[in-house]
Amino acid sequence: MGFIDAFVKGISLGSVYAIIALGYTMVYGIAKMLNFAHGDVIMVGAYISYTVMYNLKMPVWMSIVAAVIFCTVLGITIEKIAYKPLRKASSSLAVLITAIGVSYLLQNIALLVFGSNPKMYTSVVQTPPVKLAGGELIITGKTIVTVAVCIVIMIALTLFINKTKPGQAMLAVSEDKGAAQLMGISVNGTIALTFAIGSGLAAVAGVLYLSSYTTLDPYVGSMPGIKAFVAAVLGGIGSIPGAFVGGLLLGLIEILGKTYISTVLSDAIVFGVLIIVLLVKPTGIFGKNIQEKV
Repeated sequence: MGFIDAFVKGISLGSVYAIIALGYTMVYGIAKMLNFAHGDVIMVGAYISYTVMYNLKMPVWMSIVAAVIFCTVLGITIEKIAYKPLRKASSSLAVLITAIGVSYLLQNIALLVFGSNPKMYTSVVQTPPVKLAGGELIITGKTIVTVAVCIVIMIALTLFINKTKPGQAMLAVSEDKGAAQLMGISVNGTIALTFAIGSGLAAVAGVLYLSSYTTLDPYVGSMPGIKAFVAAVLGGIGSIPGAFVGGLLLGLIEILGKTYISTVLSDAIVFGVLIIVLLVKPTGIFGKNIQEKV
């Protein structure tokens, strides 16, 4: 694999990480929670898409819509049942432990419903490849669609946050929940909307990820979810542009590491980046230091 091929593949993988990281960064930026079950919502979305396509024999677009709707409802349900009661918990450790518990719960439900045998997920992208440089460089349709979807989602989210009333409510809740409630903003509804959007994005990411890495099992979302969290931290968790840039950078680091260093050490390189970022710039590329008043 030449450098250009590796670069293109890294951008494609990084775009998936960016979409997942957007879900992380929205939930943390507004609800100040780390939803470590987010990666397993990716898995659920992929299974719903697979079931609608192969078992119900529905068109591809219907499988994607079904996955987004199901994961959106799932995200709202998880927030209401698991996280909302802990919103005023004295320790963030309680939320973290609950998130890990929800993650294992989703994995085991998937094991019971779909079994442990891996399933082959066929790509939902049928876009033909593009040949450049006289056919020397071939960019697959999956790469084109993945990058395009990532860019569209980032722009749409930015406009939504900055130009709409629900988006402005999210900004207000992220700054001060108490003050936002005094101004008539529904804090519970705003946080539920945030989880809904993040979970819907996880479904899209799951479909795009499985279109390139076609083996579907109950644990398929765990590692991409953790790596997307690294991407969110790298870009500055809570920042939409940060999630986008962090995802692209992490995808490039992973693929270039596999190509030029070692396929075995590629994951270690990714998490090494997290350690370096936390040591050098804990707030990430786009993050800001926030001083808390005592």
